[in-house]
Amino acid sequence: MESIRTTLLAMAGDGGNHDFGEMFVHQMIETIEFALATVSNTASYLRLWALSLAHGQLAEVFMMLTFKITFTVNSFPLTVILAIILWPVFWGITFFVLMCMDCLECALHTLRLHWVEFQNKFYKGQGYLFRPYNFKMILLSVLDA
Repeated sequence: MESIRTTLLAMAGDGGNHDFGEMFVHQMIETIEFALATVSNTASYLRLWALSLAHGQLAEVFMMLTFKITFTVNSFPLTVILAIILWPVFWGITFFVLMCMDCLECALHTLRLHWVEFQNKFYKGQGYLFRPYNFKMILLSVLDA
């Protein structure tokens, strides 16, 4: 427990002396970065929203094309046969295309959340070295103490 305390105290430092101009410039840079990140995140969410809207439009286009082919035929038996044949084709194509778009949307959203938002909010690239959790090292340190 003492090693964590000494590490944190070493990381904190003495704080140093900063004049007003230096602090002002630093805060202006932080403010500009925050504003740019806000615009970037909003644009990213709008892109995902547009992809979601495309689902409904594509389904409507597929359905209208299928019905246009089926119901423009002048013969009733041919209309029934086309409806029986084209209905599964319509559902298959629609399902395939929309599922591909869903997978793309999920992948983009996950990538955006993990990369863009995590990097903007939490990652600063400074601090202490990451040491992964290791049961063997913990047991050895406990047994040695």
